[in-house]
Amino acid sequence: MQSPCVGICQLNADQLCVGCGRSLSEIAEWARATADRQRRIKAEAARRLAILQAVSDAASPSSGCKEQ
Repeated sequence: MQSPCVGICQLNADQLCVGCGRSLSEIAEWARATADRQRRIKAEAARRLAILQAVSDAASPSSGCKEQ
């Protein structure tokens, strides 16, 4: 199975990669993980990325909002 790495390898304060959503231990485990484990890692990473994106979107000012 192809790695979920997208080449943006930076860990946030929670020690999660902001590019792929994996934890440092999941990144280290990837090459030796079974296909089933890799699928679970990818699913969990995708869930984390969705949460990170939602939090980021909520923290960003709305583009429709204008100061008066």
